[in-house]
Amino acid sequence: MDDELHERIRAVITDVPVGTVATYGDIAALSGAPSPRMVGRVLAEDGHDLPWHRILRANGTPAPHLAHEQLARLRTEGVLADEQRVNLRKYRWQAATDDTGDGPEGLF
Repeated sequence: MDDELHERIRAVITDVPVGTVATYGDIAALSGAPSPRMVGRVLAEDGHDLPWHRILRANGTPAPHLAHEQLARLRTEGVLADEQRVNLRKYRWQAATDDTGDGPEGLF
């Protein structure tokens, strides 16, 4: 992965506001990453300083190995889960796009 793509992924994750969530696929689409797995890779290798807890799987569930901590962090931000699933219709971040429609304002 090139450095520019890596930084775009990090920038989009950073932009997910408190009280909202995004999916790995959302972040991939907004950053131009070829797959959601690449977003997961960036978070695993270089995501300690990012709001990683706001990124969920496509079905609204957290990473299994981080579920307890991830859901607890989301709860402190007002994002509530039903069992282990966050309602994406209620809490999903709707990223504003710039005039060209290419992505979040100022990122591309």
